[in-house]
Amino acid sequence: MEITLNGTPRDVPDGLTAAALLDHLEMSGQRLAMEVNGEIVPRSEHARHTVNPGDRVEIVRAIGGG
Repeated sequence: MEITLNGTPRDVPDGLTAAALLDHLEMSGQRLAMEVNGEIVPRSEHARHTVNPGDRVEIVRAIGGG
């Protein structure tokens, strides 16, 4: 299926949850925020939130600094 990831069309496997999408992108375990279609998906919902064809997904990594 095709989604838009950070503004770029991307093909990903069908039926992914937000958590599985992060695994697919090799981003699981990182400090990040995910938004799907303009709505924040809390980390506690990643395992239950299903990504659908045409979804607009934004993923932002938290970067520490001083």
